[in-house]
Amino acid sequence: MPILPIDTGRYGTAEMLRVFEEEARVQRLLDVEAALALAHAEVGNIPRKDAEKIAAMASTKYVKAERVKAIEKEIKHDIASLVRALSEVCGSSGAYVHLGATSYDIVDTANALQLKDALEIIIKKLAALKGILQKQAGQHKETVMIGRTHGQHALPITLGFKFAVWGYEVSRHIDRLNDCRDRVLVGKISGAVGTQASLGENAARIQELVMKRLGIRAAEISTQIVQRDRYAEYVCILAMIASSLDNFATEIRELQRPEIGELFESFEKEKQVGSSTMPHKRNPETCERICGVARIVRSLVIPALENAVTWHERDLTQSSAERFIFPESCILTDYMLFLTSNVVDNLRVDEKRMLRNIDLTQGRAMSEAVMMALTRKGVNRQEAHELLRKLTIKSEVEKRHFREILLEDKFVCGKLSAKEIDDALNPKNYLGTAVKQAEAFAKLG
Repeated sequence: MPILPIDTGRYGTAEMLRVFEEEARVQRLLDVEAALALAHAEVGNIPRKDAEKIAAMASTKYVKAERVKAIEKEIKHDIASLVRALSEVCGSSGAYVHLGATSYDIVDTANALQLKDALEIIIKKLAALKGILQKQAGQHKETVMIGRTHGQHALPITLGFKFAVWGYEVSRHIDRLNDCRDRVLVGKISGAVGTQASLGENAARIQELVMKRLGIRAAEISTQIVQRDRYAEYVCILAMIASSLDNFATEIRELQRPEIGELFESFEKEKQVGSSTMPHKRNPETCERICGVARIVRSLVIPALENAVTWHERDLTQSSAERFIFPESCILTDYMLFLTSNVVDNLRVDEKRMLRNIDLTQGRAMSEAVMMALTRKGVNRQEAHELLRKLTIKSEVEKRHFREILLEDKFVCGKLSAKEIDDALNPKNYLGTAVKQAEAFAKLG
């Protein structure tokens, strides 16, 4: 009976769930056993017909997960159970199944195959999100809004600029995942402590042939296991991706507050319910789900790092943790990417509210622009800053627009005309390269 929300179908995409389904895991383990048998045949260790029989039967069509579990219930060893189940269906050829291998030759190589599949899906989703952000950056490159620091109004930016900032962050994650491929996606056929003693004089060639057939790289060296710094790096990158998506979703949640009201998640007006008791509610529930799930992904970093510690050439402390870490980190990161892409692609933007919000501080958010205008007239920068600091306080205390205060100040009016003051107070005139930066990202290949 399903218990966790991944199992019930609440979280996860069908594409990623298929990678980590029980049957898919068994198949990946069988793929390694098949490749091992064929490698042995190629170097002359076993008859070709027996290797081909093993390879033909190394399929969940013949080796059922239920049979493997039934054997495991009796002998208390997962891979030995797989080996017995495969041997059963291979007849006399079954004598050559798992020849010279240790359990984690099979497990860690299968890990690499699954993580490779998961990595490709996640990169594809990151690329899709980047494309959506590029579209939005181009569309909103000139959509002026207030930039905020410390939760306070700072200076004007554009919404397209904000999307570009997010997009370059997504691009860096794509680079990180591509860069870690050779370190993370590795397998091994090296025997009980990594010396390959059980594999004979052709050990190195056998490992090479197995990995070539499976389409992954062999670890440069390993003990009984592939060293877990590799997996820790992968999980850390997924946690970084989760944190970025958490950041984007948090920003959307903040901007959806009624007192801000600049960005909104899409809402199905005909059917969607925001609250079980308050009919008016339109909650940013998808963004909140992204933020919540990100906490789970980040929490997996600690066990992934702790798994780098092992007794001597191997112990079993990693195994149980990784049964959670690998599927959960990949399934949830992929799911968050799916949700984020949908949210960003369907955002509702209130451009008029953005402009109104800029003026909430009665022009004081443009004080730097006025200061720079004064410096261009030869005023000392420090003196201009102190003068404008005092004038912004006066505007706030007296609850009068900053323009009025500026026009009353003799020093300011002695340096700047009314038109120059108005130009400095116009947010659209103080965007710097924001529009160009958004445009450059939108056109990025």
